[in-house]
Amino acid sequence: MSVFNIVICILLPPLGVFLKHGIGSTFLVSVLLTLLGWLPGVIHAFYVNSKQK
Repeated sequence: MSVFNIVICILLPPLGVFLKHGIGSTFLVSVLLTLLGWLPGVIHAFYVNSKQK
């Protein structure tokens, strides 16, 4: 993960997921978790972006 991606995942978790995976179920889960609370969204964004494809 680049420094830019880390900063985006912290500030706007759904945007960080979108930039790597596009619009799909992963993005929708990220939006839902971020709406429920910022921290779950950040954790999910880091988890999804750190996984190898």
